[in-house]
Amino acid sequence: MKYIFKFPDIGEGLDEGVIVEWLVKKGQEVKVGDNLVTMETDKVVTEIPSSKNGIISQLYGKVGETIHVGDALVEIEMENQESSDNDAIDSTTEVVKEEGAGVVGTLEVAGNSAVMRASSEGHSPKLTNKPIKKALATPVARAMAKDFGIDINHITGTGPAGRVMKNDILNFKQGNTKKDMVTKVLNHFSEKNESRVEIEPVTQIRKTIAQNMLRSKHNAAHMGLFDDVKISELIRIREKYKNEYADKGIKITYLPFVLKAVAAALKKHKSLNAELDMEGEKIIYKNYYNISIAVDTSRGLVVPVIKNVDKLSILEIAEALQIITEKAEKNQFTLDDFKDGTFSVTSYGSIGGKYGSPVINYPQVAILGIGRIFEQPIVNNGKIEIGRMLPLSMSVDHRIVDGAEVSRFMNEIINYLSDPVKLLIN
Repeated sequence: MKYIFKFPDIGEGLDEGVIVEWLVKKGQEVKVGDNLVTMETDKVVTEIPSSKNGIISQLYGKVGETIHVGDALVEIEMENQESSDNDAIDSTTEVVKEEGAGVVGTLEVAGNSAVMRASSEGHSPKLTNKPIKKALATPVARAMAKDFGIDINHITGTGPAGRVMKNDILNFKQGNTKKDMVTKVLNHFSEKNESRVEIEPVTQIRKTIAQNMLRSKHNAAHMGLFDDVKISELIRIREKYKNEYADKGIKITYLPFVLKAVAAALKKHKSLNAELDMEGEKIIYKNYYNISIAVDTSRGLVVPVIKNVDKLSILEIAEALQIITEKAEKNQFTLDDFKDGTFSVTSYGSIGGKYGSPVINYPQVAILGIGRIFEQPIVNNGKIEIGRMLPLSMSVDHRIVDGAEVSRFMNEIINYLSDPVKLLIN
């Protein structure tokens, strides 16, 4: 009996993956739970286990190929004693549909070995079979297809009742030959011009970044606001304590103060810590303060979340940021690291940027950008002095956040950062 195992839905809205490595080969015996293939999605790398006992008779797809949920992964020749299994099918049937099948096993984050349990929420444990009939074909056509290595079920027959004929096989092969010739020409062109361009495939995480950026731009009415805050006192406090805590393994930067100020300001301006549900015609105000932090990694931009920032001290926020940095360096993020953010902060000052127009992390309604600190002359009590300034850039969803509200919110942050002691007494 043959059984076609398909790429299952592993949850989190993932609908495709890339084959990273085959863990089995044709003719190999497998048992339930044995890992068949390693797949990379836009968030994680996951090993897909077998749900049947038997012998691997066919592998579908090559390393680097994108496979969608529901596509065939392997064909398993099952033992006769399993013929009573509802998922076992006769060898005359090509494919078994597995709807709602969840992954049982472990997930590992792309690029590392940190593991987490796959979610089966919303997926029925019951598997249903929907056999697909073989194509009608003449014996000659079927033999030709086998000789050419062509799956006859992919050919539209022109004979009676849609029967696949000899000419259908030849036309199909000729069409593929033309495609091969075009590919060879393009490859030849690429080889001759390889010094002028560099081509690489779009990664899963880059696809997701692109999709999220477009979703944000299409679904939110972006409005920007820019300002500077004099942080001389904040610099003095950091300089006073940074060495003391560095000896304890805690690196104090300006970012923990910014996150603490954002959480404090959000408590006074709930519209910036909300979500707009247009379909339900309601605004969801969130009474918790989970700050998403944009992080640049070797794989692309990721936005992990520090939860309950309002309840953390400056030191605890600094420690949380160190953990994020270590995970970014080792590619050890889990799916839980990205969940349930309510407001985002991106810091491009460390690489020299001053101002920007950050893209809202939809469905959140606001994001704060932090630029590099710079010096400029300022007037203080009628005298000119040198001020150390921190540039701030904000983008908000103007559908829910009014201009006056975002200005008051920005002023609140400026107030906290210019006098950081207020963060301790509020």
